[in-house]
Order: sequence, then C-alpha cells, then structure tokens
Amino acid sequence: MKTVKEMKLNSKKVLIRCDFNVPMKDNKILDDTRILESLETIQYVLDQNAKVILLSHLGRVKSEEDLKTNSLKEVAKRLGELLQKEVIFIPKTRGEELEDAINNLKEKEILLVENTRFEDLEGKLESNNDLELGKYWASLGDVFINDAFGTIHRCHASNVGIASNLPHAIGFLVEKELKALEELKRPKKPFIVILGGSKVNDKVGIIKELVKKANHILIGGGMAFTFLLSEGFEVGNSLVDSENIDFCREILEKYPTKILLPIDVLTSKEFIESNHYKVKEINQIEDGEMGLDIGPKTVELYKSYLKDAKIVLWNGPLGVYEFEHYKKSTNEILNYLVDSNIKTILGGGDIVAAASNAKLKEKVYHASTGGGATLEFLEGKKLPGLEAMK
Repeated sequence: MKTVKEMKLNSKKVLIRCDFNVPMKDNKILDDTRILESLETIQYVLDQNAKVILLSHLGRVKSEEDLKTNSLKEVAKRLGELLQKEVIFIPKTRGEELEDAINNLKEKEILLVENTRFEDLEGKLESNNDLELGKYWASLGDVFINDAFGTIHRCHASNVGIASNLPHAIGFLVEKELKALEELKRPKKPFIVILGGSKVNDKVGIIKELVKKANHILIGGGMAFTFLLSEGFEVGNSLVDSENIDFCREILEKYPTKILLPIDVLTSKEFIESNHYKVKEINQIEDGEMGLDIGPKTVELYKSYLKDAKIVLWNGPLGVYEFEHYKKSTNEILNYLVDSNIKTILGGGDIVAAASNAKLKEKVYHASTGGGATLEFLEGKKLPGLEAMK
C-alpha cells in the first residue's frame, strides 16, 4: 500500500478524500478536530506543486432540507483560515461549474467540492458506490489520496469508487491511524479496554474480539445497565439494549473475571442537566430512576485495574457526557491515564470529543478520528476503503 510520499504529484490534479464530517449547529462548526487532522496531508500535497481537489461528506442527506444544513461551505471557510490560504468552494458535486473550476486551477491552489452525500438524495449514489459516479469523480483528477480514516470501513463512490479508477495512495492521517492500531493486534500486557457509550449492539463484535486479548474490559456508559440487568439487578429507567441481554449474560458467564461492571452509579429521575442526583450502589436503583454516570467507588475500582496497564484502548464515555454533572468520571479517568503516563489509544467518536473538551486529547498516545472504522479494524473485518488502496 503506497503512501502519499511515494507518489509523483508535481503539477498533477490531486483528489484528496478527507473526513470533514464535523459537528455543526446553526451553521457553525462546534469542533474542528477533523479539519485540523487533515492539514498535514493537504499541506504536503500543496508543497509538491500540485492542484488540490478535496472531497468529503458531512452528515447524512435524506431530504431536501438536509441540503441546507449539511453544506461544506463553512468547512471551506475554516480550512482557509487554518491554511492561511484561499479555499475555492464549489457548491456542486458534478457538472460544468465544477469541471471549469478544476480545469482553471493553478498549481498550489485548492478547491473543495460540495458534500459528496448530496449524491445520496436520489438513489444513494455515493453511499452505494455507484460505478459511474466513482468514474466521474476520478475523471476530475490525476491521482487519488485517501486520508479519510473515519470512512475507511465504507464502500463509497468517493473512496472505493475513485480508487478503482486512479493511481492512489493513503495520506498521513490514515498512515498514522493504522500504525497506532497495529499495536493493538499484539498488545503488551496488561492490556485494559474501557468501553462506554450507549448501546451494547454497537460493541458486540469488539467485545467478542477484545475479550480474548485484554486482561480486563471495564464497562461504563449506558451499556453498563444492559450488563447489570442481565446479572439480575434492577436498573429502573436506565438505558437498556433489550436485544442484547442474552449476549451480556453469556459473555459474563464465559469470562467472569475479565469483564468488570460498575459497583455504584449516579442516578436521577430526569434526563436533564441538573445537580439533583444521588450516588447509589447498583443494588439500590429504584423505579423511575436512571443511571447517568458511574459512581466514585467504581472510578477508584477501575483505577486499581488501570494502574499497571501497559496499554489502554478506550471507546465511549462512561457517563452522559453532554451534561456537566455526568462527565466527572470520564474526565477523572482521562486525567489519571495522562498523569500516570499510561499509553492510551482513544477509539474515535465521543471519547475523542470528550478528551478534546477536557484539553487532554493532545496528551494521550493516540486519539483516533474513526469510531466505527476503529472498531471494525480491531474486530479484524476487511475495510473496503482500505482494501481498495492495496
């Protein structure tokens, strides 16, 4: 698999698939981490005297209304600020306006194409890897660089489709992600996994795979209550993934000493930002109450398992992180890992956002930009976007 440094790019039109799928609200970017992570590859290609054409998706596009809220226009603006360079934005995914703009590009100029998922509005052409769309986008350039690790597990026209029709290589971000995740294939022991987030369903595959390698898996977040329910505890109105109760029971029976569950939780009767919560042992949760974070005793218990770890993989926050009062356990353990210099890999998604919010992202060993891609890689699945680059 070639890297961007092995490609001849001088004077070439270089298509780069980035991951600019940033959180947006009221047409404003809430977190520009993914834009920042793309800069190294973009700048390198510009420095090679190339003409740069960027593609990315943003959110899901299912209706005409989504076209108004999921434009990459604000991304182009922010990218220009970060590069201190004009980024030409074309609000089209194909057609004469786009083709003319690309043909008029000069060396060291940069252009961003509109959200590739605008092509999903009729027939899901992007997400279903429409062959003609892939060929069309490939026709706009001479070389293709895939630097969107967050979509490497997808078979889309903007990654697999283009790679099938052009000389191609991976960018620095994808290279960095793969190098970090390779360490988890044969991790140094003790190897500890922290799994949070809401649903067990999202983590079934990764639990089955990692429980064989990890010394321990520490469970938190909403998914903890499905495990607790499977053990016979009353969980009140806590989030439960009813389809996976049997899975939780079976995996706990098979690996009784490997999987650790909370021993206390923060509960409330309302799913709101409030300091009206109670700390309760897991056998004290009442009807109408819901668990919204792991409790202080659980934090100390988990630290006792983490203290000797050689490497830690963490996916998903341990509480309802969007509420100030239920982010304490996540932040406390993040700080503990950083202060203890424990090699920590954050497995994408919400836990990376949490670390960024706590100003700890730069202090961990690696913060992955791909949640689903990271999990599928670690499950040992073949990733279509990656396979296409081989």
